[in-house]
Amino acid sequence: MHFNQYQNKAIDTAVYDRTALRTVYPAMGLAAEVGEALNTVKKIYRDHGGVVPDDKRDALEAELGDVLWYLAVLAEDLDISLDAVAKKNLKKLRGRAQRGTLKGSGDNR
Repeated sequence: MHFNQYQNKAIDTAVYDRTALRTVYPAMGLAAEVGEALNTVKKIYRDHGGVVPDDKRDALEAELGDVLWYLAVLAEDLDISLDAVAKKNLKKLRGRAQRGTLKGSGDNR
């Protein structure tokens, strides 16, 4: 499945007010779901020494799916194509790799 295909299918399941809460709801949901995924990772390190058991891998897959959904509908509500986001991101990373600036910090490297 391509990103735009997912995005088009994901928006069909959006049940929030897409006029009043157009970006607020998915942005807050995205942050919450990223937090849930990170909490699972934290517990993997705390309880399993960083080794990912199958049940935690399944839990992370579900959380990452929720992250993807909120990202897709946020992008849709902003009139941004996920395909375009992915392409621009890879172009940026290729440029950083060519300049030897993948490591480091800051947006303009």
